Amino acid sequence: MTTTTAPESQPFQAEVAELLNLMVHSVYSETDIFLRELISNASDACDKLRYEAISAPELIADGAPPKIRIAPDKKANTLSVVDSGIGMDRQELIDNLGTIARSGTKSFLSRLTEAKDGTNLIGQFGVGFYAAFMVAERIVVTSRRAGSDQVFVWSSSGGSGFEIAQVSEEDAARVTRGTEIVLHLKENAAKYLETHEIERIVRAWSDNIQFPIELVPEEGEPRQINSASALWQRPKSELSPEDYKQAYQQIAGAFDEPAMTLHYRAEGRQSYAVMLFAPSTKPFDLFDQARKGKVKLYVRRVFIADDADVLPAYLRFIRGVIDSEDLPLNISREMLQNNPQLTQIRKAVTGRVISELENLGEKEPEAFAKIWDAFGPVIKEGIWEDFERREKLLGLSRFTTTKGEKRALKQYVEDIKPNQTDIYYLTGDSIERLKANPKLESATARGIEVLLLTDPVDAFWTSAPLDFGGKPLKSLSQGDIDFALIPLLDDKAEDKKDEAGADEATTIALIKDALGERVSDVRASQRLTASASCLVAGGDAHDRMLERLLAMQNKAPTTRPILEINMRHPLVAVIAGDKDAAKDLSKDLSFLLLEQAQILDGELPEDPAAFANRLNQLVLRGIAKG
Repeated sequence: MTTTTAPESQPFQAEVAELLNLMVHSVYSETDIFLRELISNASDACDKLRYEAISAPELIADGAPPKIRIAPDKKANTLSVVDSGIGMDRQELIDNLGTIARSGTKSFLSRLTEAKDGTNLIGQFGVGFYAAFMVAERIVVTSRRAGSDQVFVWSSSGGSGFEIAQVSEEDAARVTRGTEIVLHLKENAAKYLETHEIERIVRAWSDNIQFPIELVPEEGEPRQINSASALWQRPKSELSPEDYKQAYQQIAGAFDEPAMTLHYRAEGRQSYAVMLFAPSTKPFDLFDQARKGKVKLYVRRVFIADDADVLPAYLRFIRGVIDSEDLPLNISREMLQNNPQLTQIRKAVTGRVISELENLGEKEPEAFAKIWDAFGPVIKEGIWEDFERREKLLGLSRFTTTKGEKRALKQYVEDIKPNQTDIYYLTGDSIERLKANPKLESATARGIEVLLLTDPVDAFWTSAPLDFGGKPLKSLSQGDIDFALIPLLDDKAEDKKDEAGADEATTIALIKDALGERVSDVRASQRLTASASCLVAGGDAHDRMLERLLAMQNKAPTTRPILEINMRHPLVAVIAGDKDAAKDLSKDLSFLLLEQAQILDGELPEDPAAFANRLNQLVLRGIAKG
């Protein structure tokens, strides 16, 4: 390019090297981001042109609507980003492209953390522009201010400074209005000359920029590569169910239909648009250890991040977009985590999502059932993690109980038995095994409903002190159980309850002596009506299921369980029989009571071979007597 004046060199201030280093290594971790930043700046320039043209229509006298063009040139090893926006004159080029150098490191960092950032002014090039130096060894910016006859070129290699000059009208003919940025790419950035790579980045980061983005290939016709439509910014009245379905599938990269759609605009202290979806099927990465969410964060229709934790981890199945009008555009993901504006948005949107799920559960139980079947275990993580919303999440939860499936705690409390003071639950690894668990016997005999919890997370959230509707949650596998004030359903069973059983003190002493350190205690059970024994945890110990899970991960020492025995069971009665003739028998039976209780809890006996041998001996002894 020729110039009509000699290029004028201007130095950057001393801080620029540090700031450029910050851009490359700290603010942005992905080089793809440079194209998003240049497109964002181009979009701002087009926005500013539209605004100024309201009072000065002559600025767009040619009638050409603002747009953005991207042109790769493999022969020249350059990538051009061109907009037909407001453009810049000489002083604006110096001021806008020197923002970093003039602001200083300390000022720059402080401004990044402020709610209102000067670098976000429409059409102003700032921090984001310098992201291009991650991929370019030299940048040339040619710009014509709308309504001006003069065209200026700014160039820099990112070193000590930049050059600026006025170009000839002949050479500037291609820039009739707006700004052309030409990146002379580094050797390791050649992939950004591939059209498919450019399209990938635009679809991922800038698809909803409201101005057309055209790709100008070296061969073939220019074509628009973005949708140029931010659906979440449009009123709900303009969108159909099919529009929402397509938006969900595009945003989430999914093929199912959304089970819930939430679309609204918040105004006031914070202004932002929300379009969120709950999928109807479970994504493959739902239980990744990172527990990252997939809600995309935009700022003024510019994509910022897809994992900015705009919702808590227990809502990580939610997909969609939050588009803020107030957050700073040029900000790193690390800084987003501590941004007070985003914290306010996170709190408000989380509450709105939970309320929407509550409404869906009440008004459209079938649609809510799809969400719960797919994501119930994830939502229940919040009962443990989110103290503020714990009761709401408990109310939102659905349970399989001894009365049926998809039961809410509200239904449980409404149907609670007279004199019943607690909500009872039992944890295990399968519904079938829990239904056969002897610890249910006394509750079943009284018609007491019991929650049957089989998700691994259930063992954790139930360890917190919980209540719902004034009724504490209590495990049937832990602590003492007293159903004395709740009558049995069967009057005849009430009579049998008073029948004499084995001598309690003698029997317990014999079993304790036989089992020794295998158990922490042996006691008569209030849980059992038909089975001979069961294992429970002490009131201060972990629930049995939680202890097993922690032991599998070597995260907690194993405590000895309590063996509860049914004093009216014939097997127990034999233990306290003729002590002289049946000492070995009572020991074998004591171990049998322990080991069958372990098996019923889904555990293996400590010594399976000894258990099998002992069981065989007892069977043979019974056959011999017969």
